[in-house]
Amino acid sequence: MLVIRRRPGESILIGEDIAIEVLEIGPGRVKLGITAPREIAVLRGEIRLTGETNQLAAREVALPVIESLIERLRARGVCDEK
Repeated sequence: MLVIRRRPGESILIGEDIAIEVLEIGPGRVKLGITAPREIAVLRGEIRLTGETNQLAAREVALPVIESLIERLRARGVCDEK
C-alpha cells in the first residue's frame, strides 16, 4: 500500500485518467473529489462489500429453490434428466 500525505487542494494521479483531490479535512473525516472516466466504476468499499455479500446470500437461497423446482419438473416428466 502506498501512503501519501496531502493537504486540502492537493491531489494524486493514478495513470492518465484518474485524479483524486483532497477537498476538505475535518475531525475524523476527509472529503475527496475523484475524477475518472465514466466507464470506470468508483465505489465506496463498504458498498461493494455489501453488494458481494447480497449476491452470495441470494445464490445460497436461490440454488436449493431452483434444484427443488427442477426435481418437481423431472418428476412430472417435463424436464429431461441430465
